[in-house]
Amino acid sequence: MAEFLEVALSYPTLPYSVVLCFAVIYWMLAATGIIDEGGIGSGDGADFHSGADGASGLAGMFARMGLGGAPTMLVVLLLAFFGWSITYLVQLFFLQPLPALLRWGIGTGVAFAALIPGAIVSSWVLRPIRRFLMKLRAVPQENILGKVGQVSSPEVTAGHGYASIDDGGAGLILQVRAQPGSRFERGERVRLVRYLPQHNHYLVVGEADLPTLDIPISQVSVGKEKH
Repeated sequence: MAEFLEVALSYPTLPYSVVLCFAVIYWMLAATGIIDEGGIGSGDGADFHSGADGASGLAGMFARMGLGGAPTMLVVLLLAFFGWSITYLVQLFFLQPLPALLRWGIGTGVAFAALIPGAIVSSWVLRPIRRFLMKLRAVPQENILGKVGQVSSPEVTAGHGYASIDDGGAGLILQVRAQPGSRFERGERVRLVRYLPQHNHYLVVGEADLPTLDIPISQVSVGKEKH
């Protein structure tokens, strides 16, 4: 354990260790709902969290590397993991016996070179993930509003949740949100009543609760949130 920490926390493995820890913490927070992962499935697939110019630029760089079509932070996680694995093994078996100056010089080259096989392996891993993410893309079409689906996440609240919709084909998995104070559990049937494009999710109510809404589905305009 001591040797593992020594290698992981020394150069050239350290930069990858920092990025990898950051990415893991990000996805742990997203999984618990502390960070809203609501960008998944939106946009053009290059970056589902591209609210800022820096993020868009990073997504563009990933796309040129063949890593587009997935959330930026997922690509970062994969690159960091494979880059960390390569630099860790190289440092453990080859760099440790070298003098400090030589170890830093060769280590810098290894750290940059590790991105090449890391990107190749990451692109292989992303292939099936891209196909899955295609099903997560919201389809803001008028004929989807009013459809009934089934809650596929552990729960649907005002802050998070997913539901599966039968579209007559392979089916859709959409991000959905309940009205404040409402909550639906896995397997419950819900109805899509409004699409909120700025958040890329649908507002849902219980299958039998539609008459309680103030705004009928026929008056909901797709792509606009009525206030």
